[in-house]
Amino acid sequence: MLKNQRTIKHPVSYSGVGLHTGNKTKITFVPAPANTGIIFRRVDIADSPVIPADIDHVLDISRGTTIGIGEVKVHTVEHVMAAVSGLEIDNIICEVDGNEPPVGDGSALPFVEILLKAGFEEQDSPRDYLIIDKTITYHDPAKGIDIVVFPSDEFRITFMVDYKNPALGTQYTSMYSLPEEFATEFAAARTFCFLSEVEQLRKANLIRGGALDNAVVIVDRDMSESELSGLRSLFEIDEKVTLSTNGILNGKTLRYPNEPVRHKALDLIGDLSLLGIPLKAHVMAARSGHGANAELVKIIRKEYKKKLIRSKYTASDNKGVFLDMEAILKILPHRYPFLLVDRIIDLVPQEHVVGIKNVSMNEPFFAGHFPGKPIMPGVLIIEAMAQVGGILLLNAESDPNAKLVYFTGIDNVRFRKTVTPGDTVRFEVELAAYRRSICKMIGRALVDDELVCEAELMAAIVDREGKA
Repeated sequence: MLKNQRTIKHPVSYSGVGLHTGNKTKITFVPAPANTGIIFRRVDIADSPVIPADIDHVLDISRGTTIGIGEVKVHTVEHVMAAVSGLEIDNIICEVDGNEPPVGDGSALPFVEILLKAGFEEQDSPRDYLIIDKTITYHDPAKGIDIVVFPSDEFRITFMVDYKNPALGTQYTSMYSLPEEFATEFAAARTFCFLSEVEQLRKANLIRGGALDNAVVIVDRDMSESELSGLRSLFEIDEKVTLSTNGILNGKTLRYPNEPVRHKALDLIGDLSLLGIPLKAHVMAARSGHGANAELVKIIRKEYKKKLIRSKYTASDNKGVFLDMEAILKILPHRYPFLLVDRIIDLVPQEHVVGIKNVSMNEPFFAGHFPGKPIMPGVLIIEAMAQVGGILLLNAESDPNAKLVYFTGIDNVRFRKTVTPGDTVRFEVELAAYRRSICKMIGRALVDDELVCEAELMAAIVDREGKA
């Protein structure tokens, strides 16, 4: 069933202190037009600069998720992002009077509650989804992190953590329905940390807004009475600080038996919203955190961009073909007898492209190169390589018909083997550097997985004469 996008009905605000700065701050959620997405606006800065909340604007993930453009940043946005995404809000402006939202109680619940009070308004534009149609994996053996994304008709999460600390141990959670479970089963899960981490962060002048009422602090070492008293001074609090039999500082009661792993799932929901599009997939994660989540989003984002390219050029869905000849003709200006690419089998925007040229005896150049000994001219192998690279560059242009790729230099060319009729040449071209409209690419040509040619290509993207 098709769903329309939605925003909130009217502005709502929430005030408090920032987790890391300890400064008083306020966030105001404002309705936004269809197709706006989630954006943050720093209203405490002149001209109120705007930051899109997507993976391309993530600057730091060491202690929460920080987004920004240049020197303009908003820290610790993950709980706001989780609340907005978990409530399936597509378009919203998050106006922040400061450089981070209020920490609240360390969960997404304060934001969820005020957004529910604002109410939702359906918009006259369909909601797009990124539908995962193949398994995607992320693995970090050094940290024991594994994430697998499976095709699914709905967004689902399965999360597992295992800690040596007896207060946590091994915990597991699953979410099968975002609209039915998020607000009641996950939004209230608070952030947690180990006591030893808190001491280090506080002494490093971080988490200035951290307090015993906005985090679950797990006791991971014995402390003397004098050390416990020192914590009161460290956190500038009046209440007594005690160890407890449940392994949580001051014996705080958990909101869910497995609240820590639910908070991990909450963070994952917030980080996945940095894709900029709702996801239909089953995400299974083990021991993941913000860093791994961000890396996963980058991987999924590449798949999303590839789908957009295929959709843009309405390429056929032939197995093993990313862009067919019809799509290639929409990108490249070349035509017979100088079009030397038959199909593109893989393309990752701003990274690499793989193209195929099937060499037949009917190629016009074989008539003279050489009679009785047909060999594809080396200069045409380089030209075919350059055309494959041109597809990588021109596909990113909004109107490729208005642009041309001029090759300005070719370096370190080596021909390893000849190319003859019947060969299928596979061109692999990688973008090595890109600044403004000048780029450098590294290309390889292979036949039957044997290298036949390699070269470094320099190119410039220019306007066609008479076109903007």
